[in-house]
Amino acid sequence: MLKQQLQTKLSQKLSPQQIQLMKLIQMSTLDLEQRIQSEIGENPALEKGKEINEKDLDENDPFDDYHNDQIIDTDDIDIDAYLSDDEIPNYRMQSPGQSSEEEEREIPFSGGTSFHEYLESQLQNLILNEEERPIAEFIIGSIDNSGYLRRTEEEIIDDLAFTQNIFIEGEDLKKIIQKIQLLDPPGVGARTLQECLSIQLHRKAKDRPIIELTRKIIDQAFNEFSRKHYKKLQNRFDISEDELREVFDEIAKLNPKPGSALSETNQNNHIVPDFILTIENGDINVVLNRRNAPELRISNDYKEMLSGYAESPEKNKSQQEAVLFIKQKLDAAKWFIEAVEQRYRTLFLCINAIVDYQRSYFLTGDEQKLKPMILKDIADKIDMDISTVSRVANSKYIDTPYGVKLLKSLFSEGMKNQEGEDVSTIEIKNILNQLISEENKKNPLADQALSELLKEKGYNVARRTVSKYREQMDIPVARLRKSI
Repeated sequence: MLKQQLQTKLSQKLSPQQIQLMKLIQMSTLDLEQRIQSEIGENPALEKGKEINEKDLDENDPFDDYHNDQIIDTDDIDIDAYLSDDEIPNYRMQSPGQSSEEEEREIPFSGGTSFHEYLESQLQNLILNEEERPIAEFIIGSIDNSGYLRRTEEEIIDDLAFTQNIFIEGEDLKKIIQKIQLLDPPGVGARTLQECLSIQLHRKAKDRPIIELTRKIIDQAFNEFSRKHYKKLQNRFDISEDELREVFDEIAKLNPKPGSALSETNQNNHIVPDFILTIENGDINVVLNRRNAPELRISNDYKEMLSGYAESPEKNKSQQEAVLFIKQKLDAAKWFIEAVEQRYRTLFLCINAIVDYQRSYFLTGDEQKLKPMILKDIADKIDMDISTVSRVANSKYIDTPYGVKLLKSLFSEGMKNQEGEDVSTIEIKNILNQLISEENKKNPLADQALSELLKEKGYNVARRTVSKYREQMDIPVARLRKSI
């Protein structure tokens, strides 16, 4: 049975401009540079240059006076000339003082051979027949950037059959993998850490007894080695503590990630700070880093073009479509400029609130003076939503006299010490890290012992809290920190 009913529903939807603003706020300085260049390339109505006056964007603009129901009857104007980006004069696409040669320059990328290309270039040194070579290339393509072959032999056999129409037996595949493990860097193509270390040790000179002993421990007692059961290793191989120390020294010289040295060469790890903080005569100055971010304006050419259409006495449907296209481009340019400026204002409000909140820390650089600070503290201070502050803090860096800091690292929860003062968890973690670094590595401190030492220093931290902080700092348990 069909039934009709009325239902009242309240919902909130974000406009395209709000979505665009949130994306811009979350972008780093480098991402914003690329986004601006991309927008300039896609929208011919957007240009580099000084900001236009507000009167150029008021309600009296020609495109706001245009009505879609006007009768247009102009046949002698070529619409394609207005719809083509090629008709934009070249000098409009250049910044003042920029020549045409400078415009064509591209940012060079670092050259060099990638990790997988380096491995493939060594295949000619292996003895492979025509059937084995495509299999070897497929295996190399399956090696990750750390140099490991993470896939099982069954998965490789299945993929070769389905994607390459190549059928191979398991024993033949093992032989090809063993040949690939002869390539440089040593240890590449290993399936496990044990196999990786073993490959590197087997390629070392065999005239040293300590190398042979190290190889036996890795091949035969890797479980005891990884768990640092020193007494078991000494009893099993009948060796002294000094000999076992030499074994660990040899293992420390090996590379657990043989592919990382090459795979990371082409990665750009340079951090471009979004804010620059300086201290002059006890005053803190913080500015936004607008590196390579040009001022934007709306193209005068497109506004004049639209003004010409509006003043035309005769109009037709084709002219109406041209005007609609130009108006859309002008609106998009105006929205983008406003969103970029709103991003700058939001970032400026957030960073000033953070600097003011942590003024003692920024003046001295002493992390013990970091106050407990959560997102809500800053959001309430600048009267913005917590999600907005989170977008600013998660991906922005600030350049200070004490180094480049991630804003997110300045946020922390707090707890009270024995004197009733609020202290940041960052301060507690630093003290905990110091206690662990100064411990006796032959008898490292357990979490309970660390908790008691923190209590002696005035920080009432439970054992499970110590364990949580230790895991957050990627510090292993006491047994794995033990050394001989």
